[in-house]
Amino acid sequence: MAKKREALLTDYFTREQARFYRLAYSYLKNREEALDAVQTAVCRAWERQDSLRDPSALHTWFCRILVNVCTDLLRQRGRVTYVPLEDLEEGGYEDPLPADDSLAARVDALPPEVAAVIRLRFYEELSLKEISAVTGAPLSTVKTRLYTGLKKLRVSLEGVYDP
Repeated sequence: MAKKREALLTDYFTREQARFYRLAYSYLKNREEALDAVQTAVCRAWERQDSLRDPSALHTWFCRILVNVCTDLLRQRGRVTYVPLEDLEEGGYEDPLPADDSLAARVDALPPEVAAVIRLRFYEELSLKEISAVTGAPLSTVKTRLYTGLKKLRVSLEGVYDP
């Protein structure tokens, strides 16, 4: 059983690494911190693989670990630091958010718990139930945060795209 789980994790981590980086980067806005967060989350998941009871919930289980690592890093930082994408060094990974994407900046401007729901729903394409499991918030709270976030985004974008 342990060998089967290890093979499952190895395949999953290898196949989804770019997706993990994109999620971490959407929180941290820093290439090196995002890469470190993914590495830390993979190590934690590997150490705690016995806590994965249902292999079909692997993605939700790992996303929760990764989001927790990112949240811990933000807490250690004391505040969120926004770095313009054009100021980042060139590296092995492409920046997941284009520099001219005003929508990403508007998502970042939302309250952190609302932005997290928007990111998980639309960047990672998680269901509301999966987002509830990742964030630890009740499903009704996730729905409220999603509705609130979308409403705020619509209001903020109306002035930009109003003909």
